[in-house]
Amino acid sequence: MNDVENAGFSKELNAFIKEWKNKPGNLIMILHKVQEEQGYISQDAAKAISIKTGAHLAKVYGVMSFYHFFKTKKPGKFKISVCMGTACYLKGGQELIDETKKLLGLEAEQDTTPDGLFSIEPVRCIGCCGLAPVLAINGDVYGKLTTKQIPDILDIYKNGKEKN
Repeated sequence: MNDVENAGFSKELNAFIKEWKNKPGNLIMILHKVQEEQGYISQDAAKAISIKTGAHLAKVYGVMSFYHFFKTKKPGKFKISVCMGTACYLKGGQELIDETKKLLGLEAEQDTTPDGLFSIEPVRCIGCCGLAPVLAINGDVYGKLTTKQIPDILDIYKNGKEKN
C-alpha cells in the first residue's frame, strides 16, 4: 500500500473504512472518523478515502466543503473555540475573538499560530448561555469573560500548566 492510500490511518480507521465503504452515508461517517483520529482531513487523507471507497475525489471534497464541521487545515495543539451563539455574541463574543487573535499575533484570515500551538475558531454554541460570553480551550470552558482575562488564560496553556 502506498503512502497516499495509507495517509497515516490507524488499523482501526482502516477497518472502519472497510466496514463503511459500501453503506449509505459512508463519506460523512468516514470523514468524521478521519477527523476524530487526525484532527483534520488532509489532502492525502481525502485522496486515501477516495481510493478506499471508490468515490470520486470531487465527491469527497464536495462533502468536506458542504459541512462546516470538517477541517482541512491542521489545528493547533490548543483549540480555542469562542461561542458566537446569541447570548455570547450579544455579550462580547466577537471582542473575545478579536482580542485573542491580536494577542496571538494572528491576521484576520489566519486561524492557527505559525508555531502550531494555538488555533481559534468561532462556534455556534458551547451550551453555557448563562456564562456568556464563553471561550473553551480543548474543552476547558471559561465563562463570563472580558477581554482583560484573555492574556492570563492563554498564559496557562503557553506555560504548559493545566487548568485548576
